[in-house]
Amino acid sequence: MAQVVLRPGDVVHVGPDASVQFSGDRALTFRVIRVDPRITYDGWIWLDGYVLDATGTALQRRRIFVRQEGLRPAQVNRAPATRNEGLRRIR
Repeated sequence: MAQVVLRPGDVVHVGPDASVQFSGDRALTFRVIRVDPRITYDGWIWLDGYVLDATGTALQRRRIFVRQEGLRPAQVNRAPATRNEGLRRIR
């Protein structure tokens, strides 16, 4: 089975198939910002990214070590944007 190449911006579900530390309520949705290119144990990778909530809002930046084969594509349910969302007031 060919492994999917992860890219910045990809959103994945990280659960027990990726690592036992993400079992049960410790599973998370993760937006990849960087895949570490260094060689590790066969099939394992370091990922930098953000833990997301159910609406796709970044909650915490993390670096995780996971089995790439155990990652699953994930969808986030984005809440409708408010009119001024993302705008900053400049003084």
